[in-house]
Amino acid sequence: MQRTLTQGLLAYYVNKYYYAMSDLKYYTPEGLEKLKEELNRLTTIERPAISRQIAEARDKGDLSENAEYAAAKEAQSMLELKISKLQEVVGNARLIDERKLDNSKVLIFSAVKLKNVQKGNLVTYTLVPENEANIKLGKLSVSSPIAKGLLGKSLGDTVEITIPAGKITFEIVEISR
Repeated sequence: MQRTLTQGLLAYYVNKYYYAMSDLKYYTPEGLEKLKEELNRLTTIERPAISRQIAEARDKGDLSENAEYAAAKEAQSMLELKISKLQEVVGNARLIDERKLDNSKVLIFSAVKLKNVQKGNLVTYTLVPENEANIKLGKLSVSSPIAKGLLGKSLGDTVEITIPAGKITFEIVEISR
């Protein structure tokens, strides 16, 4: 049985926001603000736009044979699901006060300068929640293999981390916020 586009999109949004359903997640003020902005955009711009599409399609006549109406109703259902999940994420979100975090150990929101022992090159990563990760900006998800290997370690520690490409040994050169 082939999945329809709607089923695929629905699965995407459910999976994208599902992680927040069962537990609390921690965010920076900027990360939480982005979530709130997205929720506001969905409720104030997207929801009225879909309502207008439904009204326009309804005005075209017989609803049983109106593909535009069916598509608009389906889009509305998906949007409402997305809004619901995002509301749940925002409701379960907690801000972390970075001033209270220990700078002597690698924790979430730590900026960690690492030396690749084999190659000798330096790299800096900031460990962030999953939804704020952006490797191009040096923001590494705390659930990534490298971050998991670094969490709880101290300045000067040498860590061997298994990644999909093999094993890498890093020395922690600097920890900051």
